[in-house]
Amino acid sequence: MKQLIVLLVALGMSAAAHGINIKITVDSTRQQRVTGFGAACCDGAMCPFGNDTEPVKLLYGRTSRVGLNIMRMEISPNFEGDIIVPEWGNYDTPYDWKGSLPSAKIVKQRGGIVFGTPWSPPGEYKTNGGANGGNTEDENSQRGELRRDCYDKFFPWLNTFLAYMKRNGVAVDAVSIQNEPDWWVNYSGCLYTPQQQLDLVKGYAHLLDRTTYPGVRLISAEPLGFDPKYSNMLLNDETARDQIDIIAGHLYGHPPLVNMKNAAQLAAKYGKEVWMTEHSVTSEVSRLPTWHEQLLFAEEVNECMLAGCTGYIYWYMRAHWAFVGTGEAQYNPGNTKNKLLPRAYVMSHFSKHLTGSTRLNTKSSVATKTNSYFETSAYIKGDSLIVMAIDTTKNAYDLQLTLPYKVKEGWHILSTANDALCKTTAIDLEAPTQQLTLTVPPRSLSTIIFTIDREETGVRDIAPGACHVREPEMYDLNGRRITHPHGLYIERKADGTSRKILKK
Repeated sequence: MKQLIVLLVALGMSAAAHGINIKITVDSTRQQRVTGFGAACCDGAMCPFGNDTEPVKLLYGRTSRVGLNIMRMEISPNFEGDIIVPEWGNYDTPYDWKGSLPSAKIVKQRGGIVFGTPWSPPGEYKTNGGANGGNTEDENSQRGELRRDCYDKFFPWLNTFLAYMKRNGVAVDAVSIQNEPDWWVNYSGCLYTPQQQLDLVKGYAHLLDRTTYPGVRLISAEPLGFDPKYSNMLLNDETARDQIDIIAGHLYGHPPLVNMKNAAQLAAKYGKEVWMTEHSVTSEVSRLPTWHEQLLFAEEVNECMLAGCTGYIYWYMRAHWAFVGTGEAQYNPGNTKNKLLPRAYVMSHFSKHLTGSTRLNTKSSVATKTNSYFETSAYIKGDSLIVMAIDTTKNAYDLQLTLPYKVKEGWHILSTANDALCKTTAIDLEAPTQQLTLTVPPRSLSTIIFTIDREETGVRDIAPGACHVREPEMYDLNGRRITHPHGLYIERKADGTSRKILKK
């Protein structure tokens, strides 16, 4: 399978005319590795619980049209066997831990990642005695917090969730501490200050049973606007830092190039992943999103990558403003139940091509800012190149690309307002080159994939990526692929490691 270098280019709201050049230079300096993309199987979007797995069948796996690989589920505030009626929705169907099992099994079968987030621990562990966050109309509303005398019960409770899921066929990959610990709500919720989270993790996270559940990772609490105080306090403490694997947060009210970027800087220093675990990008939920709003969604994903994100997880996977239609009449036409929506095809430009890649540094003739008319980011994943362009204006643009490696062939994948489907056409390159000009159409999302010319570049210039190679590959010292080695040659294994071998 060909590997990919990925260059993402977002073009926004400038009134430039066709023929104006935008210069993009990609260098080989590597930044974060991208784990993947996903959505949530939570709450009303997937009700009735356990009965409808069509969304994950449409969205997950390499052979799907979208290619998601991360699924978020709620760890409901119960113990095994209990049934909880959601306090934050008017649903006739009660729910417990088995609610997301059918979807989680499919995601795992397709090679995906499943992680759980508590909206609230069991009510008996909390100061207000219930799963509700406590922000009610009663003037005596009590803030729902984890009681200090129950800190030692929190991680053993998470262990019971891991045990239940494992017995039922799902090895959970990660668990989070809390959904939006800084948001006082009138539905399931639990408040933590940054200090309270630090005390919990520093004193008790060692109780998470990583021996029985090897590989399970601990995710920080997920603040509403990715407030870096939550993750920075954890990472600045050596004991807590050793327990945390992933820092996480949401983007409500704070675009990714602000708080998230701040938090990711310290995370990168200590080799921690950075996941954006919830956001819904739409300006009006009473209608289907416009194509312009779909392009703004693409910009947000791109900006998360620029901020240092390693995992982007959207909110509901099924909603009229998400990836899969609900069938609700008021949002039709275009909202057919269990059919992919335009936002799914927009997401596929990222999820089908960036998963497993590593971001590269870029320089552009246009400054990058939130929803700027042009954004650029670049990625390497072996020996190919992808250019993704988002143009929200009525004009086309010419992109002058300077690449770190020579490329020899290419494909253009295109989504437009008239057709969100990802249509692919071949790009003809007369000779291997590192400099070329490409035109992207107006109001469009483009992904342009090139293959690096190995003979021109040499294998030592290509960083190991997520190559799905069954057998070791062999190269001569000039980087050319060989099948019958003689003398000194390079062997690259399926895990991306290389070694020199002398065959006499």
